[in-house]
Amino acid sequence: MTDATAGAAPGQKKPGKVLAADGRPLKESLNRALRLQKMRALMLIAPLLLFVLLTFIAPIADMLFRSIQNGIVSETLPRTTERLADWDAKTGELPDEAVYEGLYYDLFIAAERKLHTRLGSRLNYEMTGMSSLFRQSGRALDDIGDVYFDQFDDLDKNWDEAEPWAELMGDPAWLTKMQAWKKADGKKMPKFVLADGMDELLPRTAETYAAFAEYTQVDEGKSLVKEEPWVLVHTALYQDLMEKDVTGYTGPQAEMLKAADAAVGGFESITFKEGMQEVDEDWLDHGTWQTIQMYSPEFTNGYFLNAVDMQKTPDGPEFRNENQQIYGLLFKRTMFMSLMITGSCILLGYPVAWLLANLPMRQANLLMILVLLPFWTSLLVRTSAWKVMLQQQGVINDVLVWLGLVNDADRLVMINNQFGTIVAMTHILLPFMILPLYSVMQTIPPTYLRAAKSLGATNWTAFWRVYFPQSVPGIGAGSILVFILSIGYYITPEIVGGTTGTFISNRIAYHISSSLNWGLAAALGTILLAVVLGLYYAYDKIVGIDNVKLG
Repeated sequence: MTDATAGAAPGQKKPGKVLAADGRPLKESLNRALRLQKMRALMLIAPLLLFVLLTFIAPIADMLFRSIQNGIVSETLPRTTERLADWDAKTGELPDEAVYEGLYYDLFIAAERKLHTRLGSRLNYEMTGMSSLFRQSGRALDDIGDVYFDQFDDLDKNWDEAEPWAELMGDPAWLTKMQAWKKADGKKMPKFVLADGMDELLPRTAETYAAFAEYTQVDEGKSLVKEEPWVLVHTALYQDLMEKDVTGYTGPQAEMLKAADAAVGGFESITFKEGMQEVDEDWLDHGTWQTIQMYSPEFTNGYFLNAVDMQKTPDGPEFRNENQQIYGLLFKRTMFMSLMITGSCILLGYPVAWLLANLPMRQANLLMILVLLPFWTSLLVRTSAWKVMLQQQGVINDVLVWLGLVNDADRLVMINNQFGTIVAMTHILLPFMILPLYSVMQTIPPTYLRAAKSLGATNWTAFWRVYFPQSVPGIGAGSILVFILSIGYYITPEIVGGTTGTFISNRIAYHISSSLNWGLAAALGTILLAVVLGLYYAYDKIVGIDNVKLG
């Protein structure tokens, strides 16, 4: 019995599977064909998806991440932040000696790598003077290490030589390769390998010498058998010899190390707290340590607090002084002026769009060219033209004086204020209102108005009750375009806005290009994005985004 007839009633044939031309079941062939079609469609849109991902999604994601990212403090001062975690700022006392020790080691290595100025700039956003504190400290840290370096050098000149240090700290196999390496050979420099047991015998020295070795080989490309170590390494060696017993060490430079071990007990020393005080008195300022501790976590809400005129304190977030609260004012001004610009575009653009939709085609095309003409002119040129026209000695004021409407001594101030920004941006964004309105009005049959009038409606009633409701989708589309464009504009307000006509976007641009406070710029941008999305959601609930049409 075959599969096709199995289970069939007597005298009947069970229907078999329908097969395609290639012998496969028809359903399987159809599914395979659909998969191929989907794959081809996906391949067609893949370049566009990739473009949107790289140019739109990825920058927004990066902005959102930067608004909370704060790893520079913990990455630059790892020992300091770890030891500072247990410090209670509310007691009013300064951190203990261990924290100052960590600061010295971290700051010395950061200064060698030229990272301390970046950290100072970051903390300077939160406390004025931090930038200069870190910059000046980086230049003076050698004074602490010189206290121990000079005494080791007086004890044995080999402590100021590169090769004895390489023999003491390096693995013998690595040292042999390092001594044979020559830059002229073009071969890669052997990477430093610490000698076995050295991290237990001299832990601080091993750690700091390894940091020195990495910097010397990777950043400077120099040989460790020719470059003497930092004075930081001598400081670490002093601390290790004061705490560790090296009498059992029998490796390279054992006699030199044991001689130093016997002598360090009589060395002149200085506490790290005293040393940092000599470097700069601000290291004994309670507020300095408080700022470092507050911004030591890898992620922070400090940027968002600053963006809403607040600040972090040991007692929690609190508002800044009134004379420092600028971002709330800028957000309110941005919203107000964007709404004013949108309203101005509606009032000016609606009649023009109506004319375009109702004039004969020849005249409408000519008028459309005039509407599109601004797109053929540079934005910077159009904005600069308004600056010339609106200034007190400009064209508009000259005409008003010539007509006798304004006294020459009382010329109108129309530039570097909100009025100038609204006028210039209305002119720039007006086509974005006219085009959606025109495309919607073209679809409204003129017979509707004639029918309304034939039923006794006046011109105004016919317009307001019949024509206007059908043009609302165009108003909605134009309003969304103009509002979203205006809320993020910064070129025009920067040129004609002065101090009272600038937007929050101008402050974002300032932090990106001038102050380099990218975290605050990202937080401001994130808040602005959230506001726009919130308004879009409200608009959808009230008007309905489905009612917005472009034609």
